[in-house]
Amino acid sequence: MAHTAPALRAADIIRRSPIAPAMPRPLSHIRVLDLSRVLAGPWASQNLADLGAEVIKVERPGSGDDTRSWGPPFLKDKDGKDTRETAYFLSVNRGKKSVTLDISRPEGQRIARELALKSDVVIENYKVGGLAKYGLAYEDLKKIHPKIVYCSVTGFGQTGPYAQRPGYDFIFQGMGGLMSITGERDDLPGGGPQKVGIAITDVLTGMYAALAITAAIAHRERAGKGQYIDVALLDTIVAFGANQIFNYFTSGKVPGRYGNAHANLLPYEVFPTADGHVILALCAKS
Repeated sequence: MAHTAPALRAADIIRRSPIAPAMPRPLSHIRVLDLSRVLAGPWASQNLADLGAEVIKVERPGSGDDTRSWGPPFLKDKDGKDTRETAYFLSVNRGKKSVTLDISRPEGQRIARELALKSDVVIENYKVGGLAKYGLAYEDLKKIHPKIVYCSVTGFGQTGPYAQRPGYDFIFQGMGGLMSITGERDDLPGGGPQKVGIAITDVLTGMYAALAITAAIAHRERAGKGQYIDVALLDTIVAFGANQIFNYFTSGKVPGRYGNAHANLLPYEVFPTADGHVILALCAKS
């Protein structure tokens, strides 16, 4: 990580760019200021980086992104020894540049605003209102950069009775209903609520955020105006369950857990064999 000095300017950070690819990618004209950490926000900015955007990731001095310490496992060096780079951090921060800024200090706030002024997109996942005290909320940046696309990622959205609450993926897998349809049937051994093996709510929220940001960029290129994007983990996981939700709306029956079986088709599950398990999925011929 690059550590900021008092004389550091936004231009100094921006000049530290990797060599551009031979073929320009769709978002190669876009610069993203990434103020997010952990998973959902970084997943969104990584998607944008994969599409060619220049992503400047702002991290806390001393510790950096939370996931820098979420190990093991750690990346190995050429001698097979652990480095300080966790697999978790590397999996969601591909293609980015990193700088540490203490935005609780006026100097850090000044640099962050300079970076925002030179960027097309800002992504943040602070608690609701968390950046306002630093002068880095959407309303603050909009005054100096009306064309900015600003995306806020939170657990419950910017408004509503739960807006001020924090939340992790596990919470939303439960609240959104995913755990009520994931896992073995209640009448079989191991039955009961079960979370998905990856932080799927965070990943999906990052995907939705990236989609919304690219749509906002397209809108700005036609209308000349920036936009504010409010993406919530709870909204995302509810939207993800649309198929099962509509099953309930049309039938009145609450969806349940079927393990590896299918609610409507048979055979459509995992079967044990002499040399391992196989998946057998047969559908009616159309």
